[in-house]
Amino acid sequence: MTAEEIEAIVGGYHGDAFRILGPHSVRKRRGQGQWEVRAFLPQAESAAIVVGDQRCPMLKHHAEGFYCVLLNGDPRQYTIHARLWDGREIDIDDPYRFGPQLSDTDLYLHTEGTLHEAYRTLGAHLVTVSGVSGVRFAVWAPNALNVTATGEFNDWDIRRHPMRRRSGGVWEIFIPGLGEGTAYKYYIRSRFGGYQQLKADPYAFYCERPPKSASVVWDTGRYQWQDAAWMEARPQTDWLKSPLAIYEVHLESWLRGPLGQPLTYRELAVKLVEYVKQMGYTHIELLPIMEHPFSGSWGYQIIAYFAPTSRFGTPDDFKYFIDCCHREGIGVLVDWVPAHFPKDAHGLVFFDGTALYEHADPRKGEQRDWGTLVFNYGRNEVRTFLISNALFWLKEYHIDGLRVDAVASMLYLDYSRKAGEWIPNQYGGNENLEAIDFLRRFNELAHQVPGAFTVAEESTAFPGVSKPVYLNGLGFTMKWNMGWMHDMLEYFSTDPIYRKFHHNHITFSLLYAFTENFVLPISHDEVVHGKSSLINKMPGDEWRQFATVRAFLAYMWAHPGKKLLFMGQEIGQREEWNHDRGIRWELLEFDPHRKLQALVRELNRLYRASPALYQVDFHHTGFEWVDFHDWENSVIAFLRRGEDPADYIVVCCNFTPVVRKGYEFGVPEEGFYEEILNTDSELFGGSNVGNGGMVTSTPTPRHGRPHSIAVTLPPLAVVAFRKR
Repeated sequence: MTAEEIEAIVGGYHGDAFRILGPHSVRKRRGQGQWEVRAFLPQAESAAIVVGDQRCPMLKHHAEGFYCVLLNGDPRQYTIHARLWDGREIDIDDPYRFGPQLSDTDLYLHTEGTLHEAYRTLGAHLVTVSGVSGVRFAVWAPNALNVTATGEFNDWDIRRHPMRRRSGGVWEIFIPGLGEGTAYKYYIRSRFGGYQQLKADPYAFYCERPPKSASVVWDTGRYQWQDAAWMEARPQTDWLKSPLAIYEVHLESWLRGPLGQPLTYRELAVKLVEYVKQMGYTHIELLPIMEHPFSGSWGYQIIAYFAPTSRFGTPDDFKYFIDCCHREGIGVLVDWVPAHFPKDAHGLVFFDGTALYEHADPRKGEQRDWGTLVFNYGRNEVRTFLISNALFWLKEYHIDGLRVDAVASMLYLDYSRKAGEWIPNQYGGNENLEAIDFLRRFNELAHQVPGAFTVAEESTAFPGVSKPVYLNGLGFTMKWNMGWMHDMLEYFSTDPIYRKFHHNHITFSLLYAFTENFVLPISHDEVVHGKSSLINKMPGDEWRQFATVRAFLAYMWAHPGKKLLFMGQEIGQREEWNHDRGIRWELLEFDPHRKLQALVRELNRLYRASPALYQVDFHHTGFEWVDFHDWENSVIAFLRRGEDPADYIVVCCNFTPVVRKGYEFGVPEEGFYEEILNTDSELFGGSNVGNGGMVTSTPTPRHGRPHSIAVTLPPLAVVAFRKR
């Protein structure tokens, strides 16, 4: 130990503090080993080593608080008794008397990119070492000169707790006496360019409430789950052949309290779960709930990937919310964002003074449209971070599915880039081969979690998004049908008198409906930024707007594919969604809004009770056109069939405000056909034009079928029939 090394310790820039601090064998005297104990205690006026009942004063070797004492024999157990400058006296269990904490195997797997539960190794963990309780910190920063743990426990002094460097660039330290709720950050001093920065823990399980930005120690293993029945049944459910009606929710703006405040996780566990169950949805999909500093990002610019946002409560509170969903038979999906991350200084950006999580070249590492950075999927440790994060939510939080955001931006190197702003792959193409490999591995591992599924938000024609990896697909369970969504919104926003010129928008989706496992989404992205709410997209007066929305939603629920509807659209909210305000629930005082909500509730009930509407969503045997040729009158009809071919529903749609009586459609069999849905019913706010609950077939061949039914088609409405 030299004077320069002491200066480095007190200056906070020594790269191997464990070689200096703590107990060290220095010489043997008459056969007995002598040990020197060294401590850096800038907060102490004086200090002494306590071994058993012996107390040995320490000498101050540096004015900043570097203390030493020479002892006879190995001081296996000792504490430091310090008198502070403010007169208080405290006992300190020296972190530097403990050996390495992380296993070499974990460090090797982390470097290899196969430590798929890295959250058990890295981050802050409550542990007991040699009978002493405390917190083990570990962070990956391979280009750091040194890293210190800092927080309330050391008065945010960036010098006092330098960490031990391990193989692969991981830094660790065990600090005795710390407990749950401890706020902390890592102070990283880089080898390059004099870069120094306080960083939040990438593996933090909890964070301070924004705008505060420290990580917080949390025990993630304490919560006692009560959803065993759901978790045991989940692996037996084939969601591709089951009803899937998803309610997309932004927790901060679904419902506000009496003072305009967001609800807590535990309040949502009552109010939101009760509402979703009443409405008949099968799943809730949450916009990203991982910690994010700016509410205006809606959660899509994440700082702490392993921490549910503290805006609504603790991690245990969020687990309670999921628990309540499961106990009420409701699944939970969360939006997951492995495509990009924000540039906030305390986050992942330039983490150790280098482009560690991102690409250094902005042509690969920056998403300028969003002001964010792109993950470097070719780096082993980054893949481990992201895959571990996905598995963390599926395993530790019992999340049922991950909806992966912005997949198209991951797949293509030239996504939203002009010529010269991107770098081709090794074969000269625009595919991001590293991201494709990452997504395939992610999906393989996610599907090993019993009953879990994944959904891609992918807006291009990239082949095989929802095909298994072994068939050269990306391996997602399902994919959002963005083409259907845009075609439908364009069609229904057109005045009915002109719809006959856009008839192909209604029919085109069936040309590709079975190329992927599709979810039909009307998501948050379609009701913001000047796009209007769903009800305000529709032309005409109030009656026509509501009638068109009812017809559209019924057509959506009858169309092949799973369903997703963003909050507020089920009640016909006219304002665009605003993340700073709650849904306009007071609209339910008015008949049109309340009855539109009643229709959505009935659509979910009918959907869940009708295997013909969900069992065969992804194969042509589940759908048959009856007639799509009447473009002049904007009328279409089709059959939906279940796995039992005899189980079918006839769906007839009239997308003009003209009542059409005696309209004939071919049906497979003779018999009585019960009218099981009529969106023009007075119960849903319609004009009550219909078929008296039933029609009878005649042996008149129509549309290539031996029998037909003569139907009254209500205006701007969908009617559906089931053979008794």
